[in-house]
Amino acid sequence: MKANIGISEKNSSAVALILNKLLADEVVLYTKTRNYHWNIECASFIEMHKFYESQYNELQLMIDEVAERVRKIGHFAEGRLKDFLKLTNLDEEEYTADQFTQIRNLLNDHETLARTVRKQIGEVEEKYKDVGTVDFLTGILKQHESMAWMLRAYLRK
Repeated sequence: MKANIGISEKNSSAVALILNKLLADEVVLYTKTRNYHWNIECASFIEMHKFYESQYNELQLMIDEVAERVRKIGHFAEGRLKDFLKLTNLDEEEYTADQFTQIRNLLNDHETLARTVRKQIGEVEEKYKDVGTVDFLTGILKQHESMAWMLRAYLRK
């Protein structure tokens, strides 16, 4: 049954695609963060291991929220890895155990997502008239800004 929530089918389809691309980005970033959690090698191993765990746990919640937002507007959330890889804007770098390389990679991804989401907020509001998703995306933007801030703090040491 289609959602009758005041958004046209055309607009909700466009917003669902935007959200599914975001979902793909979140899954790739989650996986990268989890990989770094497993493979970190540095003098502050325990601290970084726990830090990455807190970050991927936050991303896991965000992934669920993005997928549920897609469902709330009446569409299916992507869920296959091959689809995520087609939709993502993020790259997977070569394996590294170096703390600062990992942090720079994650920081770049969070800042990329912040810029992307910021742009999408305007598009979703102006072009698709979906204020509910605008509010949702604003929350996602704030989370990525916060996570990027935490990562930047490790680069100042």
